[in-house]
Amino acid sequence: RAIPGIQKMMAADVAAAYEGDPAAKSYDEIIFCYPGIYAIWVYRVAHQLYNHGVPLLPRIMTEHAHSLTGIDIHPGARIGARFVIDHGTGVVIGETTEIGDNVRIYQGVTIGALSLPKEAVARLRNRKRHPTIEDDVIVYSGATILGGETVIGRRSVIGGNVWITDSIPPDTTVL
Repeated sequence: RAIPGIQKMMAADVAAAYEGDPAAKSYDEIIFCYPGIYAIWVYRVAHQLYNHGVPLLPRIMTEHAHSLTGIDIHPGARIGARFVIDHGTGVVIGETTEIGDNVRIYQGVTIGALSLPKEAVARLRNRKRHPTIEDDVIVYSGATILGGETVIGRRSVIGGNVWITDSIPPDTTVL
């Protein structure tokens, strides 16, 4: 029953990539040549399986996409519509990450958890450990955004090679 919705999300991802990339010549080019689209599409199917409690297979799927693209998206992450990963190599998106609609990220971006002392691992295993990225955000290459309480507000722009562990209000540019 989820397949029509997944298909709509995939079509919206391709449209967003085309609309945001002047180098893109066609939807076909994006579908067959953009590693970010491949990784996102595998994630979208794996995410449905993950949400239905299918063990291990969703992780195998996203790790296979990771091995082919260099893009590591945990199937537990929640990612909205019109998501684009431009170029993509080195992108990491953690399990409890929440990403809104119309978000674009570039290569080398980490949306991850803060390091934990060994004794805290069990306590935080099923808790939010990764950031929330709200709608219409752009995150440029090399940015690192960490922590479960970190929120990047709507319409913000995160510049390249920044390190963020605190929330950013909407409509903010961080350089």
